[in-house]
Parts: sequence; C-alpha cells; structure tokens
Amino acid sequence: MGNGQQTYNVLPPVEGGKESKLARIKKYAWVEDFPAGITVCDSAGIILELNKKAAESLRAEGGMKLIGTNLMGCHPGPARRKLERLMRKRQTNVYTVTKGRTRKIILQTPWYQRGRYRGFAEVSLPFSGKIPNHIRKP
Repeated sequence: MGNGQQTYNVLPPVEGGKESKLARIKKYAWVEDFPAGITVCDSAGIILELNKKAAESLRAEGGMKLIGTNLMGCHPGPARRKLERLMRKRQTNVYTVTKGRTRKIILQTPWYQRGRYRGFAEVSLPFSGKIPNHIRKP
C-alpha cells in the first residue's frame, strides 16, 4: 500500500530441515489481503490508501479511484459531522453496523507518524455471531 514501502527479510518455511534463502516481501504486503477493509486518509480527509477489501466495499462509489479524493464525500450529513468532530478532536470511534446480512465492527482512529498527527484510519471487519467480552485482571 502506498508510497515509501519498506521491505523486510523473511525466512520462508524450513525445507528438508534446512533454512531456505531469505525472501523479500513488502512491509505492508499483509494489508492487501487482510479480511477487513482498511482506509487511510490524511489530516485533511484526503484518502491516501485503500486495501482490496475496502476498495471492494466502496466499488459503487469508485473503489480505488477514491484515492486522492476527500472521504467526507462518502459520508452523509450526520455521519460526516461526526467524522469531522472525531478528526478535529483526534478521537477513536468503535461501533458495529449491520447491512443486509453482513455485520461489521468499525474502528475509526487517528494515526500518527513519529508522534505527529497525520490523519485517520478506518478498519471495517466483517463478523458473525456474538462478540464475547472477556474481563481480564489488571
């Protein structure tokens, strides 16, 4: 995803008891086929990146062609105002949504680079069944 990708050396599976040569993969390669839609925008709301799942979900609105456009155009009035407030106050928002037979958990949160606010990211993860809540001791 995006410019400035870094690569990592990753050991592939052991073959015949010996390690194979190091493989090179893009740093963010895992994001492309991640089962959740991931949308990233800058601090002005301009969409910087979409993974495959996000582009599929937003196909009717333009899919990958949305990169470089303002994400506020994808949100109706009340949702737009809420997102504007979240971005201004740099607050995280988590909720679930049901659309037809598909249920998703949505995470909208600010992202930072070297401690500096850079924009917002949304993760939209489909799920089924109930979401358990486990109480952990501090």
